[in-house]
Amino acid sequence: MHNDRFASLTQKEVHDSLVQAGAILSGHFVLTSGRHSDKYVQCARVLEDSVLTTKLAQAAVAALPEQRIDRVASPAVGGIIIGFAVAQALGVKFIFTEREQGVMTLRRSFDVPAGSRVLVVEDVVTTGGSVREVIDLIEAAEAEAVGVVSIIDRGGDKKFDVELQSLLRLEVESWEPASCMQCSSGVPVDSPGSRRLAVK
Repeated sequence: MHNDRFASLTQKEVHDSLVQAGAILSGHFVLTSGRHSDKYVQCARVLEDSVLTTKLAQAAVAALPEQRIDRVASPAVGGIIIGFAVAQALGVKFIFTEREQGVMTLRRSFDVPAGSRVLVVEDVVTTGGSVREVIDLIEAAEAEAVGVVSIIDRGGDKKFDVELQSLLRLEVESWEPASCMQCSSGVPVDSPGSRRLAVK
């Protein structure tokens, strides 16, 4: 299930804020897949702005259904700051997961008590592979993942069944280089970021 309705921010307000923060760019970009797009999402730029990050977290929390949440968990690295901000707005503990030899795990003495109710928070969700791995860790600890929150949902099928609430749904169209109109028009291509666009 997917719920785009947030109490204190409209989709347009979120979109405009992300564009102003430089988190959504327009141009000619190469994605991690090698496909080309006229949009690039770099959610880390949002997190430079502590006021905006706090506002987004509060909007997310305002729209959550009435329920008990014991802690927030996020996958490193992208989800850490927004996850902490959501946990702060909720007044609960925050933990994050990391990859160790390619496997998502809990380190740094973080734990998930059996029976606890955990909200998973991520910056951008595409397929939700990282989110699925966090949910697996929660369920392995005999706890419950009660929902997933993200700043941006990039659309498409998800690898998890838990309800996703996103501040903004943004489906980014892409093309193979051979069929990219911008390439054929000679528009210079850009690959911002050290890892280009992360697919999550």
